[in-house]
Amino acid sequence: MYDPSAEKHSVIVLGGGFAGLSAGYVLSKEGRPVKVFESDATVGGLSKTIEKDGFRFDLGGHRFFTKDPKIDSFVRDLMGEELLHVDRSSKIFLRGRYFDYPLKPLNAMFGLGLPTTLRIIADYVRQKIRRGGLRQSVSLEDWVIENFGRTMFDIYFKEYSEKVWGMDCRSISVDWVAKRILGLSLAKAIKNAFFKFSGKDIPSLVDRFVYPRLGIGRISDRLEEEIRKNSEVYTGARVERICHDGNRIEHISVKVDGRSETCGGSEFISSIPITKLVSMFDPPPPDDVLEAAKRLKFRDLVVVAVMIDKRRVTDQTWIYIPEKRIPFGRIHEPTNWSEEMAPEGKTLLVMEYFSFAGDDIWQKDDAGLTEMTLQNLEKLGFANPGEVIDSVVVRVPRAYPLFEVGYADLCRRLYSYLDRFENLQIAGRSGMFRYYNMDHAIESGIDAAEIIIRKAASGGGRVKEMAAAGKEP
Repeated sequence: MYDPSAEKHSVIVLGGGFAGLSAGYVLSKEGRPVKVFESDATVGGLSKTIEKDGFRFDLGGHRFFTKDPKIDSFVRDLMGEELLHVDRSSKIFLRGRYFDYPLKPLNAMFGLGLPTTLRIIADYVRQKIRRGGLRQSVSLEDWVIENFGRTMFDIYFKEYSEKVWGMDCRSISVDWVAKRILGLSLAKAIKNAFFKFSGKDIPSLVDRFVYPRLGIGRISDRLEEEIRKNSEVYTGARVERICHDGNRIEHISVKVDGRSETCGGSEFISSIPITKLVSMFDPPPPDDVLEAAKRLKFRDLVVVAVMIDKRRVTDQTWIYIPEKRIPFGRIHEPTNWSEEMAPEGKTLLVMEYFSFAGDDIWQKDDAGLTEMTLQNLEKLGFANPGEVIDSVVVRVPRAYPLFEVGYADLCRRLYSYLDRFENLQIAGRSGMFRYYNMDHAIESGIDAAEIIIRKAASGGGRVKEMAAAGKEP
């Protein structure tokens, strides 16, 4: 059997996204030797920045905003003068018109017409009167109708939600939508529109955020740079096996540069997809755990970036495209976030296609995806072929956990199994199967690191505080 005693003080981090890197950074600053293993060629996961010929873009555009002073200071101290403050301005393109997002009733009134607007308000009032007799919300459809009314659901939510998640709104768990649009209702949206209350407690209404001058991936780069001062980060390193004795992780087998190697440690943090994590355990988990992991699914993402010989195309942070007749779901223009995301006098548009690996979008070749994208951009009036300089296509597997009705019970089954391992913490969006914003991913990595630090301070006893333990998914 492999003897990990030579590496008994090392902390092994699986996954080099925000969560894993934040954990590695905190631990390395405390003097703990850390080894971070990332399967991709670069760190960052979904929060990375792609660069080509002076054009830079994120995988969908990721803002940083947090209500937590600790996380805010963590990022600001790390990034220093690299951070910009960006005003958010987003639109929904629907029925050939642009609507403000978040909703502004006067805009909706003139855009949809007075009869539709009155129907929205009447539906909302009727729903509030009926609310006491409603059954408990189970799905996204239930929750939105209860909070906005049927007309608003049909116009603004149904088509876009099904486009993003690839399934009927009745199958999308209310657990996700209630947290993702925390506290938002038509009444609060109206209040925000007319009276401009701060909205600080409602992330969907935040209208200012911070952003690195050279893209969100710079946060990952800076974390990696700091970790490497005292520890190690391995990219192109694919974990193949996680060996344990039933209570503790003993070591992992990892393939680096085509060679399989064994690596031991005293503590382990995983931010890789939880479904993948349990599948690599040796001995394997019980059948019911493996079955739960198989039933949890992810939504994949295809990103098409188009470089344009023009200073600017839009003035928006994001443009949401609900209608299925246009195949991509969201557009952002990185130069509206930072001037340095493109060469001077040029810009780029980034389109997100929500997909499942193996479907028509995923399998379409780069040339076909680019052509389809350009045709639709031309229909929208954003670009014509003569202005296009270049394009890049990036496929992102397992971009978003898919929150089907019943997913929480499956997660709890996995958490219960993983909780038996006293030297394992899980963190991050994929690692915990949660729809985390960037600040939450960073926080979960810091929490995992601090648990290990407290364990060491207490003499190494069992201080089991796995990030998932005791918390609802």
